[in-house]
Amino acid sequence: MTAHHVVVGVDGSLVATRALDRATAEAKRRGAALHMVYAVPDRDEAGPVLAAAVSRVRDRRPDLPVMASAFEGRAVDALLRAGRGADLTVVGTRGLGGITGRLLGSVSLRLAAHTRSPLLVVRGDHLSRECGKVLLGVENDADAAAYAFAEAERRSVSLNVLHARTNRHLTPELPALVSATSPGQVEAVRLARSEEAVPRFTVAELRERYPHVGVDTRTVRTGPAHALLQATRDADVVVIAAHRRPGRLRPWPGSVTRTLLHHSHCPVVVVPVAVGDGPSS
Repeated sequence: MTAHHVVVGVDGSLVATRALDRATAEAKRRGAALHMVYAVPDRDEAGPVLAAAVSRVRDRRPDLPVMASAFEGRAVDALLRAGRGADLTVVGTRGLGGITGRLLGSVSLRLAAHTRSPLLVVRGDHLSRECGKVLLGVENDADAAAYAFAEAERRSVSLNVLHARTNRHLTPELPALVSATSPGQVEAVRLARSEEAVPRFTVAELRERYPHVGVDTRTVRTGPAHALLQATRDADVVVIAAHRRPGRLRPWPGSVTRTLLHHSHCPVVVVPVAVGDGPSS
């Protein structure tokens, strides 16, 4: 496979076809090749589905380098294997590997928990509307922030950086003209100012690297899952970090990632971030 490539899971379903169309656009946007992956019990069954997928891509992007592969086994294992070193792996929220009903989204959830490269999950309710914004959920994550800036530049759109205060329940905010007097109030104000500075510090260097990307940073007092979910109504894609503890692989991602993968109003990009300590997103 070429150095720059986008991997997409296909299986002939409507949701997988939408993911294929999105992956085709992502590969074109990056100047990368497209690698289609189909996981089946028997490789002989994969021919018609892969041939149809290749034909669909070549009809729309005849100049795009395309590769199609069949893997025996589970969709998650096949996509993780093919996605090593990929610029991006793209999947839909259902349909891969025949997973439906009560296991809705389990492929994308397991990929989000274990992927080592960026993962784009295409949600079916956000196919044609363009808002001109990339949304970043920030928790001091340099890798996710860098991805979001690059994504905004690729799309020639603005970047919205959203940070949810972890100490939002300590005390109500003081009015602007009221001075903090007690030690508790002083500490609350210090924490509030410190947290409000987090998104600015996280993106400061990237602003210089991407001078043409317009950036709006905002700190909110609600929980991160709720705040990000509401903000996805006005975004083309949301970028979040999935924290990894060395040697600790969980079957599911954290609560923020799960919430967005199940309910986001726009596609979700999960960027894996290795950390020593701290909660997983």
